[in-house]
Amino acid sequence: MKKLSSVLLVDDDQLTNDLNQRLLQHLGVADRYLAVNDGADALVALDDLAADAHPSSPVLVLLDVKMPGMDGMAFVEAYQRLPEAQQQAVVIVMHTASMSSVDLGRVEALPIAGLVSKPLTKDKLDTILKLHFQRQFPA
Repeated sequence: MKKLSSVLLVDDDQLTNDLNQRLLQHLGVADRYLAVNDGADALVALDDLAADAHPSSPVLVLLDVKMPGMDGMAFVEAYQRLPEAQQQAVVIVMHTASMSSVDLGRVEALPIAGLVSKPLTKDKLDTILKLHFQRQFPA
């Protein structure tokens, strides 16, 4: 499978970031991995990661919805103000444990690729890769 340029993990729970990074590395999903704990740090990291990415080798952002400080919703709103070329090199998938119907309504209106429930698994990753990157793990 052709690797992604990078994966940015954004979750205020460091254990979740660590487990997700181990899974992604074990499966060989990307060349580079970076984990941060809030949306503000994610914007800074994304600026660096997107410089090496392009639409055929994009950055996957796994973004927690609920975080202290800048949460996932606020991150996406700030992301929308980035240059178009930078946005085209990024695929955002919200990653959450649970959501209220109000939050689901807000997420549906956002320019994100999708929503995946926690915990992240190989099957969920395979679905993300098929749907958004036209890639899949070998059988």
